[in-house]
Amino acid sequence: MKYLDEFSDPDLAKRLLDRIHAVTTRPWALMEVCGGQTHSIIRHGIDQLLPDGVEMIHGPGCPVCVTPLETIDRALAIAERPDVIFCSFGDMLRVPGSDRDLFTIKSRGGDVRVVYSPLDAVQLAVENPDKQVVFFGIGFETTAPANAMTVHQARRLGLTNFSLLVSHVLVPPAMSAIMESPTCRVQAFLAAGHVCSVMGTEEYPPLAEKYGVPIVVTGFEPLDILEGIRKTIVQLEEGRHELENAYERAVPAAGNPAAQAMLEDVFTVTDRTWRGIGRIPGSGWRLADKYADFDAELRFQVTDIVTEESPLCRSGEVLQGLIKPHECAAFGKECTPRNPLGATMVSSEGACAAYYAYRRLELTTR
Repeated sequence: MKYLDEFSDPDLAKRLLDRIHAVTTRPWALMEVCGGQTHSIIRHGIDQLLPDGVEMIHGPGCPVCVTPLETIDRALAIAERPDVIFCSFGDMLRVPGSDRDLFTIKSRGGDVRVVYSPLDAVQLAVENPDKQVVFFGIGFETTAPANAMTVHQARRLGLTNFSLLVSHVLVPPAMSAIMESPTCRVQAFLAAGHVCSVMGTEEYPPLAEKYGVPIVVTGFEPLDILEGIRKTIVQLEEGRHELENAYERAVPAAGNPAAQAMLEDVFTVTDRTWRGIGRIPGSGWRLADKYADFDAELRFQVTDIVTEESPLCRSGEVLQGLIKPHECAAFGKECTPRNPLGATMVSSEGACAAYYAYRRLELTTR
């Protein structure tokens, strides 16, 4: 409770808001990269308390949301095999593929299991030598070290019945892709603190310089976000574009060297397709060649599965910050958390789910 009290204090929040209003003289468009930040902004109404003209654009910072449909379909094809125990975190089970989801596979008799640590899947492989155990490894740089550890551990144990379905993506290349889009309106970024806690901050100053945008590393509690917004607007008003760290209690500049070493050993950088955005060069990881025996896509020969998105779902435009969730005609109608068309509605970090949960169902006048 002490932690929550410290970083959710309403009096301190009001003071920060007063300082933001005092320094703001013109409209600005800021993108928060992380889906956790999006939920905090919407839940606490931070975007509605900012000065008129200051807009928060919700970026592609939800790993479930940006996992491409073809990867979901590959996961489903693997999970329905009778010789497979398919393991995932719970937030992936309801993400729709082309015509079903992992819950559907489970209801039809597939052995789909929710685990609470990637290493739980390794233990299942130890306990079930007659089954192929697959872990669905998705996420940004934050979750990648633990997923890399599963492969490292499986090799150490000599397991031949464990593999990883990899869908890891990297934040800095996505930020570059957003800035280079002809429809880009972003003038500054709130960077994801948990990503930087692993990777450090050295990749961001070159982006700030190249694109002329302030980048402020920010946490997830209301005061973290407000301080990040304040620092960002101060830079914009002063005509500066630098990296600042507003989350120093959790983010050292060097990040986590041990985690980085594990990532460098197990993964190699590759091009990745982002759901709703498209293929971004150098924006993801795949297993390094020396760990190719643990690659589920290769083991189960599903790389030829290619699918297309629903024409009704505009989650791609939401992920690029081109529209707000409630500007999609299907929002709250054909698309709800109980019947999601896209991952941005089903994911616990998705912008559409946040707007639905916190009753942002109509266009505002802001």
